[in-house]
Amino acid sequence: MIKREDDGIWVELNETIAAHYEEVFSFLTTPTGLTRWFPIEAKVDLRPGGKIVFSWNKDFTRTTTVAILDYDAGGKIVWDWQASHSEQHAPVYWTVSPDVEQGCKVLLRQGPFMEDVDSLITMAEEASNWRWQLCNLRSVLESSHDMRKVRPL
Repeated sequence: MIKREDDGIWVELNETIAAHYEEVFSFLTTPTGLTRWFPIEAKVDLRPGGKIVFSWNKDFTRTTTVAILDYDAGGKIVWDWQASHSEQHAPVYWTVSPDVEQGCKVLLRQGPFMEDVDSLITMAEEASNWRWQLCNLRSVLESSHDMRKVRPL
């Protein structure tokens, strides 16, 4: 979903995952959890102002480092994200909350994006990428199937 707000345009993606919210949140905040669905390796300094280093190979020679802008052990973390390899910073706001009947709900918000053509193209690329990543997160948690084996990094 795309939303226009006072500060710009936001991507908002929701995913319901049939797993306990604490387990799902650990997949966003711990090296072991992150490597199950997103990077190949990870290092995490879990605190506001800390950093996450995502490694796209075992040797940590291809990495992305993001600052943790906010963290609440109750189910919220914000990554300072550089959108689609551009100069534009569009933080990723993760919220994981319990859902009694379904397991948990994951909300990803990214933005704000401006309304110029380049920003909107970047936003579309980000939305597409995060949709796939959220599907992989759900696939790993619900069926232990990592789709990266089909679509490698």
